[in-house]
Amino acid sequence: MLDVRRDILPLKNPMYRLALRITLSSQEAEDVVQDVIIKLWNMRDRLDDVDNLGAFAMRMTRNLALDRQRMRANHTESLDVAMERPQAEDTRSDAQEQVETIRTMMQLLPEKQRSAMQLRDFEGYSYKEIAEMLAMTEDQVKVNIFRARQFIKTKLTSFN
Repeated sequence: MLDVRRDILPLKNPMYRLALRITLSSQEAEDVVQDVIIKLWNMRDRLDDVDNLGAFAMRMTRNLALDRQRMRANHTESLDVAMERPQAEDTRSDAQEQVETIRTMMQLLPEKQRSAMQLRDFEGYSYKEIAEMLAMTEDQVKVNIFRARQFIKTKLTSFN
């Protein structure tokens, strides 16, 4: 039987981080996590058949966050516009600027590449876990992560 404290609550922070990276809004990410937890609770009797509750919860989080992002029709500005925006030299270090640049570039990636890269590089999931979460093969996950990293590397080297 599903125990909320033991099984679901430990997933709350990784679910929030994933939702935040997709929605780019802390309030929206909190809403996504809350909705997923409620859905998991409502289907608790059927979750005994789920092999990996963590992967299942992360997939639900990803799907709901993507749905909400699409509904908001949140279009990010182009990378060129973002890079031309003036930055206060005294308020940001080079490392902070580079992180912001990478985040902007990640928003330009196709959704599967962005999700796979986020789950691997920021969340630390294995290829196998990511494959379960994104309903892909491990080889597809590796290819998507490789392509995402190549895109970001190319963009970074062209701006330096």
